[in-house]
Amino acid sequence: MTKKTVRDIEVDGEKVLVRVDFNVPLDIKTGAITDASRIRAALPTIKYLINHKAKVILCSHLGRPKGKVDEELRMAPIAKRLSQLIDLPVSTTSDCIGADVEKTVNNLKGGDVLLLENIRFHAEEEANDPSFAQALAKLADIYVDDAFGTAHRTHASTVGVAKYLPAVAGFLMEKELKALGSILASPEHPFGTLLGGAKVSDKISLIQNILDKVNLLLIGGGMAATFLKAEGYDVGLSLLEPEKQSLAQELMEAAKRNGVSLLLPTDVMVAESISAEAKSEVVPITNIPANKKIADIGPKTIDLFSQKIKQCETVFWNGPMGVYEIPQFAQGTRAMAELLASLAATTVVGGGSTAEIVAEMNLAQKMTHVSTGGGASLNFLEGKTLPGVNVLLDK
Repeated sequence: MTKKTVRDIEVDGEKVLVRVDFNVPLDIKTGAITDASRIRAALPTIKYLINHKAKVILCSHLGRPKGKVDEELRMAPIAKRLSQLIDLPVSTTSDCIGADVEKTVNNLKGGDVLLLENIRFHAEEEANDPSFAQALAKLADIYVDDAFGTAHRTHASTVGVAKYLPAVAGFLMEKELKALGSILASPEHPFGTLLGGAKVSDKISLIQNILDKVNLLLIGGGMAATFLKAEGYDVGLSLLEPEKQSLAQELMEAAKRNGVSLLLPTDVMVAESISAEAKSEVVPITNIPANKKIADIGPKTIDLFSQKIKQCETVFWNGPMGVYEIPQFAQGTRAMAELLASLAATTVVGGGSTAEIVAEMNLAQKMTHVSTGGGASLNFLEGKTLPGVNVLLDK
């Protein structure tokens, strides 16, 4: 960890602007929070600041309001849930910048917590507009970034404010950088990576960056179809990225050169359509019907992947093994989640839908680390510099 954290800076009595990632999933009908894990993830930083009598000013986006006020995406319900979790009142504002907000901030006492209105109600946030960043910075003495999930975005609240305030990492940011950094820099071997999800193109840079670090690479999900096709198998009507087939072939050859065991499914679950009503069957990869598409990995693949993963000391997982939203196509993903949760190895789950699945199955506590950032964790493991991390003060 080369960046300063909130521990390395004097916060007592100071006004501290904290960028959190409270972009929680909401129930479409009721607007209720369906999973508060992102709020819980920020609690160590918030409680530390409260205990040090800082004036805590939290800011976050929620949903995609596209620079306009959206009544369904106001922060009040988030403030209410946070208040329950910290057992303290959390006040809100009707905007995130401006004279009224400044007045509210100036009335804060040490240990008070304020949650600003959705920062994406202003288009200037995503545009990283300097005057908007300055208006946010005007509210505080110190900036703390605890939103790893948005660290790959060059926005006013993740990058812009750091030009005007001393900027340090919160404890969640620190935890993420340490956990993901250690599997890149010093993983215990054997090191296995399990990749799924729909597209090969989403994972190319990641595969290229970790090929010289892993011993085992397992590929499932929709992306497996492109690899299978590159190997000469007929994949029926499965989702394909034809322009990525030659690259898939190159990656498999590179794995061989590096002594990496790269394994594809040996059997798959197929169906004529991806729907709850569709009839499905398990077939070997040599016998995928021309009128069907791959929807999940099959039982023999689950056994094969499980045997290999059990031999690993470090496992990184990103991407479901099938169409998880439909129960009959969720077996492969659920099996992998349960397996990882049962291991004594270091298990790191890379954000996004994979993190949501693990949380939904109540297995997050059984993993070594579940990342709160989908795009951010992938970018980091691809070896890219994250703009939101780059602007923080060095130790």
